[in-house]
Parts: sequence; structure tokens; C-alpha cells
Amino acid sequence: MNIDNLSEVLEAYPAFRFKQAQDVVFKNLRESWQASNLPAEIRAKLEKECPLEIEAELIESSDRETRKALIKFRDDKQVETVLLRHKDGRNTVCVSSQIGCALGCVMCATGKLGFSRNLSASEILEQIIFWARELKKEKRQITNIVFMGMGEPFLNFLNFKKAVQAINNPEKFNISLRRISVSTVGIPEGIGRLSKELPQVNLAISLHAPNNKMRDKLIPFNKKARIEKLMQATKNYIEKNNRRVMIEYAMFRGVNDSEKNAQELVDLLQNSLGKLYFVNLIAGNRVENYLPSEKIQIRKFKKILESNKISVIERYSFGRDCSSACGQLGA
Repeated sequence: MNIDNLSEVLEAYPAFRFKQAQDVVFKNLRESWQASNLPAEIRAKLEKECPLEIEAELIESSDRETRKALIKFRDDKQVETVLLRHKDGRNTVCVSSQIGCALGCVMCATGKLGFSRNLSASEILEQIIFWARELKKEKRQITNIVFMGMGEPFLNFLNFKKAVQAINNPEKFNISLRRISVSTVGIPEGIGRLSKELPQVNLAISLHAPNNKMRDKLIPFNKKARIEKLMQATKNYIEKNNRRVMIEYAMFRGVNDSEKNAQELVDLLQNSLGKLYFVNLIAGNRVENYLPSEKIQIRKFKKILESNKISVIERYSFGRDCSSACGQLGA
């Protein structure tokens, strides 16, 4: 697929032709220009210079709630994206912002790939277009977007922002900013930019550890931006935008799931963030020697948080059996 130069290809034609072409891509969700009502001359030009075909391989979980697509771009680089179909009717697309990741989190398959390159805004949108086409076959639509796939969105902020603006654009996907979420490993400058430039987008912090020593081992980037700096950036975001922040905490057996760790997390959050946050607990997914915490240990951890009046959700892990869950994307 290549829609980067759509406006250039059509600049010699009346402006309404660009609007028609844009509708073909984002509203009609056509897989070929030949299926549109554009004049034959324009269709032929667009088929040659702006093809709509998306090369992808599909994998589905056994419960059919999760589908993963491996999408190949023009340079043969590949990226993974996931569709989560919720029982309440929501359809959430998890998109990637980079091919690979430079941050090297030890419990993340993507981090072990290393960094290849940033995705362009149109490559980010291509993932969403793919799933919108798939859902159209079922007479369903995308309801939510989460930037929680491969890569760190805030290290590709410009293209992330362009993609979000297109997702929100009434002439494209028309999805509310409040139905878009972005997860960061903790880039303070990125949190600051989000606060100023896209304040209605939901913010999630991939914390996963209650102290610097533990977080240094799990997330090497923590050595550059200590927990104290991350908490301050998050507090600034909350105070400026009056928005509730999600604190993501993936639990790994014998690593970060003890009762002592739970109390440390309570102290950290209560001393740093005030009240506008909630904790999202999830059993980490197996990556090499990192194993998910036992259910009984997660319940003990959760009980300590709740007894300290911290709002906490124990999240179900979608797509574990088809390597589509958190930390498992490694195209």
C-alpha cells in the first residue's frame, strides 16, 4: 500500500477528486481503485502510483477474540498489529509505531529484536485500514485504538501525532481522541509533548517496577530517566490536563510480584501522583526466563493495593496462545 503521495498524484485534477479518492481509502475501505467510481484514467494512475493492496499474514487465537496480522511494507520490513474483539462489542486495534525497539526491555520480545526504523504516519494508518477492512466483512467497526504494539511511540512522536490526527479526522476514521490510548515506557519529554499537543489522548505508563534498582534490570532506559523523573512528568500531565492515568504493571514470578513490592508500589504512587490514576495489573507473558506470576500471588498483590485505597484492575491477557499478548510481538 502507498498513499503517501495521493495529493501529488491528483493535484492536476479538480479538488473534489482528492476527496473522492480519500473516501475510497478511509470510508469505503476498498482494496483496489478499480472498485471505485473514479474515472478510468484516474483509477489507472492511482493503481500504478498509489496501490491499495496490503500484504499481510493473519493469525487467530483459539477463542477467536484476538487476531494478529503480520504486515509487510514496500521495503520488505514487517510489523505486527493486533485486533482485540471484546464481549461488550468494542473492537480495539493495537498498533505498532516502530519496527523493533531501541529500549531493550528484557521481558519484551520486541525489545530483543533491536531497533530497525520508525514507521511513517501512513504505515501506522495502514495497520488500522487493514483491520477496518476485516471488520467491515463482519459489518463491524473499530471503536478504540491503542498504541501499545511494537516500538516506543514517543520516540517517533511526529509520525505518532500525524497518525492520531488522521484517526480523529472526521473525513478519515472519525474516532474520538478519548478512545485513543498511548503507552510509554516512560519518556518524560514525550509525556510533556502529549500534555501540550494531544491532551485528550489517554496516557498509560508501563511502570512494571516500584523502585529504580528493579526497573533498571527490567527496563534499561530507566537508567536515563529515573522513576522520580517519570513520576514528576506524569504528575505534571495529571495536574495540567486533569486526566486519569493508567499505571501498567506486568507481574513476573519471583521478580516484581512480592507483597513487599506491592507496598513499595503503594508508597511510590501515593507519594508521587495524588489521586487521578489507576493500576492495571496483568500477568506478564513468558519471554525467555521471565514467567507470569501465579494467580494467587496476583490476588495478594491486588489486595494490598486495594487495602490502601488504590483503584486497581486485574486485566485479562488477550491472545497469549497466538503470541499476540503484551510483550510478545516480535515480527
